Amino acid sequence: MFLDPNSEARFYPFTRDLHLYSGLFISPFVLLFAFSVFVLVHPSSRGPSPGATDTASVENLSVPPNLETLSGRARVDAVRTILDQAGVHGEIGFIRHFPKQHRLSIPVSMPGRETTLDLDIGARLATISRRETGISDALILLHKSPGPHLADIRMNWLPVRVWRWLADATVYLLLFITASGIYLWTVLRSERRTGIALLVAEALSFFGVVYALVEESAFHIAL
Repeated sequence: MFLDPNSEARFYPFTRDLHLYSGLFISPFVLLFAFSVFVLVHPSSRGPSPGATDTASVENLSVPPNLETLSGRARVDAVRTILDQAGVHGEIGFIRHFPKQHRLSIPVSMPGRETTLDLDIGARLATISRRETGISDALILLHKSPGPHLADIRMNWLPVRVWRWLADATVYLLLFITASGIYLWTVLRSERRTGIALLVAEALSFFGVVYALVEESAFHIAL
């Protein structure tokens, strides 16, 4: 079996173009994740959250009869029907149940807004509190949304599920860009020495940071 001598000549420009366009596609998501990390680790730069709290009430809601006996995703799905009736949109973070008062407290988040729906099950009355949180909190919410916390009830709002798919696609494309970048580098012989020097420098800096963190942790544990 013989390989086409022109196969590598065709594969290289194809990989180069795919590498380029994949990078262009994910660049907005990489920038968003990078900037949201900066905002997350420097909370002092966020400043106070803007916006006052607005309250409203919705009466005569249709409440599922077994709502208080449900748990997990089943309760989230049942509560979602109540949110739709009340005109509340966003990702349900968790649900607090107060059985003696026959009441549920439901925080709902969307980028730039926090909403809490307090449901009186017996009276079929919902008290809604809304607060605008601003762009910084919106970026932090987007950064944290694909995370593993409360996995049994998470991703209960369609835009957040779409955002998770985009976050997954960004990771996969980053892996492809890394692999294709190494291939493109190895083909260009004139760039090999520079690439090796950068890889060595990156490896030294990485292991240096890891070593410093381990030593710092051991020091605090010893105290």
